Parts: sequence; structure tokens; C-alpha cells
Amino acid sequence: MSYTSPAAGPVTNPQLAASWPDWIGDHTTALIGIPLRIALIVVVLLVLRAVAKRAITRVVQRVLEPSAGEAERGRPRRPARGAAVLHRDRSRARQRREQRARTIGSVLSSAVTIVLFMIGVAMVLDQVGIALGPLLASAGVVGLAIGFGAQSLVADYLSGLLIMVEDQYGVGDSVDLGEAVGEVEHVGLRLTHVRDLNGGLWHIRNGEILRVRNDSQEWARAVLDVAVAHDADLDTVYRVLEDTGRALREEPDFADVLLEEPVVWGVQSVDADGVLVRLAAKTVPQQQWGVTRELRRRVKEALDEAGVEDPFPRRTGWLRGDGPDGRSEALTG
Repeated sequence: MSYTSPAAGPVTNPQLAASWPDWIGDHTTALIGIPLRIALIVVVLLVLRAVAKRAITRVVQRVLEPSAGEAERGRPRRPARGAAVLHRDRSRARQRREQRARTIGSVLSSAVTIVLFMIGVAMVLDQVGIALGPLLASAGVVGLAIGFGAQSLVADYLSGLLIMVEDQYGVGDSVDLGEAVGEVEHVGLRLTHVRDLNGGLWHIRNGEILRVRNDSQEWARAVLDVAVAHDADLDTVYRVLEDTGRALREEPDFADVLLEEPVVWGVQSVDADGVLVRLAAKTVPQQQWGVTRELRRRVKEALDEAGVEDPFPRRTGWLRGDGPDGRSEALTG
């Protein structure tokens, strides 16, 4: 039996005293190493996110800066005679470019943030000893359910992103999207806003757009069909149309609008009403309708001066009057 002196006080258990340093030594990795590794993961991900956002910002700024070709085209010079380049209103072109660049930059920034956040969460959970297999399986099931429920929304966003990346159309363009025909006022990731001729604003989901006709890219064409009588001299008609188109292009108001000299394509059709002759002119985008109206007016005046009859000449008939005054009545048709 051991004896403990009351004056000496309680004797400390050597096994208990030795267990604390051992426990601290055994759990040093859990107390210090894991938090340090988690902090390092967070710092590295934040640095990667900052670098990625900076790179995206530089790309957006480069897109917003006008290219050397655009700057050269912006200088006053003699109008080009030949193949058309991209002609648009400069203010609208810049607005279109800014919208595309900022939207794509925002999408890329959000995508980078989400991807890095998911990677960081997975790495942190792995450090604290939580199994990722069941979590990934559960997330896959939830994502599959959300995908089936919101597949139209996902299709809208993907279509909107592709529309912007491929530059199918933008703000200020005249487009035909099926029932919606008019001028584009806004292009978003989910919706496109089109103002039609009557002033109505169409809201079209990007996922429902199957085909697009854009009348505002590269160049346009003014097409005028002129109807003349069967007995009209086609050589005279051709000469009048060519002279009218040439005179229109030589005017200062239309020198920058007409990219090429109007060309007579020839007889388009022959029917019971008359002969249809087609005149075509290449114009800058969104100016083809004004050129067509002006050509129609001038061609009408020139054909009248040349004595070319239209398919429905005016005929005058006389009916013998049976009234007391004995006067006859003229019928014109």
C-alpha cells in the first residue's frame, strides 16, 4: 500500500500529465493544419477570381474600343464605289457593341465566380472529412429535376448568349423574327424587344427564335418593279431607268447611300396586265426603303416625259345624251 504524506499535498498522476502533450501533438494537424489549408484554398480562389475578372474586363474594354478599320471609316472621305462594308449609325453601333460586351462580360464573370465557388466548397468539405460522393449524387438529382422543370428558361439564356456571341442582331437593327417585324430596341439573355411599324413593342423569348432576317448588316438592296404596257419600247424603258438611277446616284444627298449604280435586271414577268421590268440598286443598310420611294417617284416622272404608257391607259368614251339639252356625257376609265 502506498503512503501519501498530507504535508506534501496530492501527487499528480504522471500518465494524465503526459496525455495532454500527446493529445495536442496528435491533433496539431486538425487544430492548425486544416484551418491553414482552408485559408490557403480561399486565398488562392480569391486570387484566381480577381485575375479572371481582370482578364474579362480587359477583353470587354478591347471590344468597346473601335478598331482601326472603324476609325478609318469614321474619317470623312470620298464615298466608296464597290463592295459594301458594314455601314451603321455610329452612335447605335457603339451602343450595340457596348451592350454585347458588357452582357457577355457579366455572364463570364458570373460563370467564373460560380465555378470557383463550387470548387472551393468541394475542397473545403474534403479537408474537414465530409464525403463528397453522396453530396454530388444528391446535387445531380436536384440539378436533373431543375433542368427538366426549367428547360425552357435554360434554352432562352443559352440562345440569348449565342445571339450575342455570334452577333446575329443588335440594338437598332431591322429584323424579321416571324410575326415580330421591326426595329430591335433591346437584346437580353432571355428576351428580345422589337418595335414594329405600328409602334407596338414585342417581347420575344430567345429560345423561341428559330430564324432571323436582318436587314441592317453589310448592305441592302432597293428593288423597284416598273409595269409598262405590252406595246412599250423596252429599249426606251431600259434607257429611262438607267438614266434615272445614274442621276440619282450623282446627287450629293444619295452619293453616300447608293453603294453601286442602279442596274436594270430586265423583264421580270409578262402577264395579261403588262410587262414588269425590275430595277435594283445596292444601298447602305436601312436606307433601301427611302431609295425605293425616291426611285419610284423619279421613274414615274421620267416615263411620263418619255411617253411610255402604263399597263392601264386612260380611255375616254362618249355617251349620247338623251336629256332635253341634248348634251353628251364623257366617261373616262
